Amino acid sequence: MKVLIVGGGKIGYYLTKTLMGMGHKVSVIEMSGKHSREIADEFGINVINGDGTKIDDLRNADAQDADFMIAVTGKDEDNLIACQLAKKNFNVRSTIARVNNPKNIKVFERLGVDKAVSSTSIIADIIEHEVDYDGV
Repeated sequence: MKVLIVGGGKIGYYLTKTLMGMGHKVSVIEMSGKHSREIADEFGINVINGDGTKIDDLRNADAQDADFMIAVTGKDEDNLIACQLAKKNFNVRSTIARVNNPKNIKVFERLGVDKAVSSTSIIADIIEHEVDYDGV
């Protein structure tokens, strides 16, 4: 599978490493020149030093060939826009967005993101499940 990742910070870096280890072809869009160079040098992949909310940068990262687009920047609004652009302009089959504010999950999904993931929400659900289990 061809995966495009928007955001090359810690999450994007480890996601790249994990997906490549599983045999997927990965490309990355990252705004920081330093992070872009580090990822490109370490993994030998196509890294665009740019903005995943810009059509030209998505095109340069071969979004039209991507099966999945995963947006993991630190800004919910950027992740939403990147996913919408990938879906509508490049016909990316499936989009996944990191959501920092759990209240945005349903909004993202209503606006076309296939899967919105919030670590805050996942951790809270785990704790709630454990509390329910202990109460039984």
